Amino acid sequence: MTTVAEDNFGVYRTANTSQPVRRFTLSNSAGTEAQVINYGARLTSLKVRGRSGQPVDVVLGEDTYDGYLAATSRFFGCTVGRVANRIAGATFTLNGQTYQLTQNRPPLHLHGGERGFDRQLWGSHVAGDSVTFTYISPDGEEGYPGQLTTHVTYQLTEDSQLVIRYQAMTDRPTPVNLSNHSFWNLAGHGAGRDALLRHQVTINADTVLEVDDACLVTGRRLPVADSAFDFRLPQPLGEAMAAAPGGGFDHNFCLERPEDGAVGAAAAVHSADTGIAMEVFTDQPGMQFYTGNFLPADGAPGKAGATYSRQGAFCMETQKFPDAVNRPEFPSTIVNPGEVYQHTCIYKFSVRDVL
Repeated sequence: MTTVAEDNFGVYRTANTSQPVRRFTLSNSAGTEAQVINYGARLTSLKVRGRSGQPVDVVLGEDTYDGYLAATSRFFGCTVGRVANRIAGATFTLNGQTYQLTQNRPPLHLHGGERGFDRQLWGSHVAGDSVTFTYISPDGEEGYPGQLTTHVTYQLTEDSQLVIRYQAMTDRPTPVNLSNHSFWNLAGHGAGRDALLRHQVTINADTVLEVDDACLVTGRRLPVADSAFDFRLPQPLGEAMAAAPGGGFDHNFCLERPEDGAVGAAAAVHSADTGIAMEVFTDQPGMQFYTGNFLPADGAPGKAGATYSRQGAFCMETQKFPDAVNRPEFPSTIVNPGEVYQHTCIYKFSVRDVL
């Protein structure tokens, strides 16, 4: 049976108010433990027993709330929104009206803007084995039209699945593309690049979106066959990264999903060091696979005295395609009044010898 405990994690301060940051610890009988906080609806820790039987924390993060305020920690474990990934020119046109978004990565708009969902204090509610966070994004926030009410639910099951469910409703047509931006290293959050290179990876995708020098999609889908992007069978991550353009990945893989839109297998990763395997399931058409290329080369402080450096972790962000609001050939990200945006992502953990 999964239990949920709650405590304080810091104080969220604005010019007019100060409110407690709440931390929730979800634990099951298998010894798996997930911790989430209502600042950024964020996963801060995921401990799973490895081959040795000892718990291994496989999520990068910070020991304190103040640590998450640092620029290098901004996206660790957070809910990304209102739109994840990049929007070209930080602008889009919807129903004949052009909207200018915050250029927080000029000339692009990235991960919801300067004060996206990762920078907000969400409401929280515990029900059984899950925690639901709620945020109401006002009309015009970061340039987006309409008031958007978003719910993100974290659930830990007895068989060590971390289930993340998203719902969002709006009062005006607006783009929505939510995701979780956890940085993972299945050898341990502080194990670093060498351990990451020993991971094995599979991704259930026949095509990947081409990107330009700014990591912005061009609109072209490229076949993964006979390339560094072919993870249809288990591949050593170190070998794939060595063959990839730029020596790493920050690309949207076009997932092969069930035709009825149900949740299906997206990816799997295994650490030979700990034996921990993570399977990813989703109902979304894409997954951004990112190998921490923009983490600081000289390192940044992390939990428990760890130092996090470039390519010391990976992200698997299930979502719709980047810049879809400007590309009608991509699956639409537009949500209209009366519609409910829904998205499920599952990270399932186990211990095995190979993928």
